[in-house]
Amino acid sequence: MKKLNYEVLKNSGYNGYVLGKGAAPVKVLQFGEGNFLRAFVDYWFDMSNEKAGWNGKVALVQPIAQGLTKAINEQEGLYTLYLRGAENGEKVDRKRIISSVYACYNPYDPEDWKKIQEIAVSDGLEYMASNTTEAGITYDPSCKPDQLPPVSFPAKAAVLLYDRFKAGKRGIVFLSCELIDNNGQELKKCVLKHADDWNLGEDFKKYINEDCLFCSTLVDRIVPGRIRDVNENAEMDRTNGYEDDLKDVGEVFGVWYIEGPQWLEDKLPFKKAGLNVHVVPEVAPYKKRKVRILNGAHTGFVLGAYLAGKNIVRECMQDEIIHGFMNKLLFDEVIPILPLDKEDCEKFAAAVTDRFNNPFVDHQLMSISLNSTSKWKARDLPSLLEYHENFGKLPEALCMGFAAYIAFFSNDLQRREADCLVARRPAGNEYKIQDDGWALDFYWEHKDADVKTLVHDVLVNTQMWDQDLTKIPGLEELVAKDLELIRSKGAEAAYASVLA
Repeated sequence: MKKLNYEVLKNSGYNGYVLGKGAAPVKVLQFGEGNFLRAFVDYWFDMSNEKAGWNGKVALVQPIAQGLTKAINEQEGLYTLYLRGAENGEKVDRKRIISSVYACYNPYDPEDWKKIQEIAVSDGLEYMASNTTEAGITYDPSCKPDQLPPVSFPAKAAVLLYDRFKAGKRGIVFLSCELIDNNGQELKKCVLKHADDWNLGEDFKKYINEDCLFCSTLVDRIVPGRIRDVNENAEMDRTNGYEDDLKDVGEVFGVWYIEGPQWLEDKLPFKKAGLNVHVVPEVAPYKKRKVRILNGAHTGFVLGAYLAGKNIVRECMQDEIIHGFMNKLLFDEVIPILPLDKEDCEKFAAAVTDRFNNPFVDHQLMSISLNSTSKWKARDLPSLLEYHENFGKLPEALCMGFAAYIAFFSNDLQRREADCLVARRPAGNEYKIQDDGWALDFYWEHKDADVKTLVHDVLVNTQMWDQDLTKIPGLEELVAKDLELIRSKGAEAAYASVLA
């Protein structure tokens, strides 16, 4: 079987949209060639080519010395993307050939670095995009402009932007996708710091500040990535009629929020293409929405669900009580306090059910349980506190979720091991609790405590919550009552009591 390329694809019988190999100029220089960017950024631009006639290609830059450059170029930038999941309760499995990628370059190869520099000063280039992991946007003072190339990503960006400035070319819109707050602005700070250290001049700094636009963005799509099952992978190749070493898999749901001025929405091709990509004045409210709804739902219900005998998220969505508990938590307690349009938040929350009910992903509850103390503090506690502040009463589902967190960490503790606590599920099997060592030590020290003592000591623990939660009127009593119910009647019955 032949490896995927334009000629092989033509002979395979594929009849979907394909943009020819040399049919469009490179408009995007992208730092990162991994699964996420290829299922997200490159997908959106590919859709824009089809739906909006954008007519652009993306040149990829391999961020580290080892990567996918050879494999991508062998396939002439083509790869098969599978978007899988559920929509409106129906199973979805879509396949699309992505043809927006022009080529991939390894900057640690001198010839490739020269080609990257040529692209950086080309007339057609409009955007740079990146996802170089959370550690990618960091300032490294050891980087110098004459290194081939500079080691860090911000230093590479600074060199390429300086080349473009010297060539007298228009400024670039930078779309940063790293999972840190204010990703675009943090990258800009690093570039300007290099400009100062390398004495690149005030005119260049003015170019960065006035001609270029560094956009912070919020990305949202789960990308499991490559097909790991050998038999499934081989069967896909047989069905497609070609060998594809770059198959990529993402969930159906995807949304991209880009922080920028109003004119950017008209410049970018996504609105014209009717895609779920939005230019907004600030991404912070949308990040808050994602953390409070998507992540907060996970942390809010899974610990009790595990004690109730569930093992994967999909099972929980198919359980009327647990699903109902999640919906009450989201629609009655979280959404009313979010600083965004209520209808928009409700649509996002409704999509959570489909995302959690993905028939292609067995998302283990125990994997979600990792580091639940810090997760509860970041994802759910702010909603609990804001609900109380706004409405003058305690949110029933969030408080029950808090009790379930304590129950999970204290249920029939068996022993303290080097990296975990071992507890026993009501069904009898043991499970490992993994969290910060000090948190594990706390629960182990309280293994014989009665419910009231345990709840009190959890709530007054300022190392856990940065505050004394017993000062919230009624919280200590309600959480203790909920924990008693979980221990006596079981977590599912306790969740059901909130719905009564």
